[in-house]
Amino acid sequence: MTQQPQDERTRIREAMDRLLAGQATSSNGSFTAAALAAEAGVHRMALYKRHADLKNEFEERVRTETRQVPETEKRLRETVTKLKKTIANQNEELEKLRQLVTNLTLASAVLTHKEGSPAESAPMSVPDNVVPFRPPTT
Repeated sequence: MTQQPQDERTRIREAMDRLLAGQATSSNGSFTAAALAAEAGVHRMALYKRHADLKNEFEERVRTETRQVPETEKRLRETVTKLKKTIANQNEELEKLRQLVTNLTLASAVLTHKEGSPAESAPMSVPDNVVPFRPPTT
């Protein structure tokens, strides 16, 4: 490893220790990757790309040493909760719509096949090529 990335790694480890000790000097002191990058004086993308192992180590240390959940994990958990609620609502709505379709189909069948309706008793002109359905005789 060249000197520059090794120097970055050293600064990131020192920044981890400062953040976890509550002695932030150049960041807001939150337990986020952005605060870690600011505290170490490295670009945030350098932390995500070149030093992803240190970012993961920091998140694990936050979890174990402070007994807190990292911000990214909190946001992901909130998103998962919202999505599960949305899915449950959509499934409930889908079930209601299925029941409505069933009810409307039954209502349509009842209305179109009603025996003794005025339409059946009135003579209708039927085209020559239409064969009417007749109820079975018993």
